Amino acid sequence: MTSETSEPRYIRLQIELIAEIVDEKALAAAALEQVRDDAFLEDEERAEAIAAIEIDPAGSIAHFVDPVAMLSGIPGVDLAEATWESQPVDYDPENEDWDLYDGEGEPQQD
Repeated sequence: MTSETSEPRYIRLQIELIAEIVDEKALAAAALEQVRDDAFLEDEERAEAIAAIEIDPAGSIAHFVDPVAMLSGIPGVDLAEATWESQPVDYDPENEDWDLYDGEGEPQQD
């Protein structure tokens, strides 16, 4: 049981996902639509986002990550800060040697 204190408590939540892109054109189109319709993006940010989407699907999928939505509705929790990135990864679902974690809670490095 925890007691309430006057000091804020912070928890780092780390999540790693591997997403399979099954329709790159559909993903890019949806990401472009979302970026174009985002009223909060400045013109320079919008141009950078569009360029990232056109280069790589990793740039597209990043626009659908919403840490605020992940924590919304959880009583007693406010999002203090969030960063995330998406990048291509060599992943083979058939390879039993590929393991996200090394058994000690740390992601394996190539």
